[in-house]
Amino acid sequence: MEQFNTQQIFSISSEAEFENLALKVFEFQYQKNAVYHSYCKLLNRNPNNVKEVFQIPFLPIQFFKSHSIISTQKDPDIIFESSGTTQSTTSKHLVPDVKIYEESFLKGFEQFYGPVEDYCILALLPAYLERQGSSLVYMVDDLVKRSKHPSSGFYLNNLHELHEKLMELEQKGTKTLLIGVSFALLDLAEQFPMKLKHTTIMETGGMKGRRKELIRAELHQILTQAFGVATIHSEYGMTELLSQAYSKGNGIFETPPWMKLVTRDTEDPLTLLDNGKTGGINIIDLANVYSCSFIATQDLGKIHTNKSFEIMGRFDNSDIRGCNLMVL
Repeated sequence: MEQFNTQQIFSISSEAEFENLALKVFEFQYQKNAVYHSYCKLLNRNPNNVKEVFQIPFLPIQFFKSHSIISTQKDPDIIFESSGTTQSTTSKHLVPDVKIYEESFLKGFEQFYGPVEDYCILALLPAYLERQGSSLVYMVDDLVKRSKHPSSGFYLNNLHELHEKLMELEQKGTKTLLIGVSFALLDLAEQFPMKLKHTTIMETGGMKGRRKELIRAELHQILTQAFGVATIHSEYGMTELLSQAYSKGNGIFETPPWMKLVTRDTEDPLTLLDNGKTGGINIIDLANVYSCSFIATQDLGKIHTNKSFEIMGRFDNSDIRGCNLMVL
């Protein structure tokens, strides 16, 4: 495999280090990733004329549905696949070295929450468990195993059993993390409201067609009232990424040092916006070194001056601009 020194990625300690490494990753992927190379050539961007991070092209995320986005000749260790209806095409993320994903999600989690061994981790992810290839299930399953707590584990539709387990852990004062998809947490809130003092509730988004879509503030209000907690935490990730951002409340997310977001103009996708303005979310995820680290997503958001961000919604398909620049 064409090697890149990935240890540099997880030891970034300054903005200058991030920018220097991002330019190195851009040059690596320009040379090794055929799809990204073609896209950059169409935009007349290459390592000779890209000298600043803001000049790096962001590949539209839809290409993960139609092309193999990979920066090595090595066969993937694993292929993560997005959820989708029978009519829709799913995204596929070819991951040649799954150890990089494991290092990314573990270091990212522990940056925000401390050692995973400190928690009992309960997972309520029915829509994800019911299909193959979920990167979220892979991550949570690994965290469950690393927690080494005898009660850590997954719950599908057995909400009564989950309620009893939460009550048992609360009585013991056990530090617990309940991570769940939005519709399942709402089901739990409606059927088994309870007061939780030692449990952190983290939603991963997604109604998956099971319930009416709610804005995040509505969802969090319902859950805080049902479970008697001050805030609801959130995880922001996607199939096409190997890193996650986390929010400890109010939908304000922060990223690990090797991940950065910028916003683009919704009418002109090649123009980046200043912080504080709502636009399309572009993500730099340096852990994606063997696929593509520079991705233009379909999410709308706003980035604050301290680099935290919030997600405002998603583009409609009709709103996507500049994503048909290349037909291979």
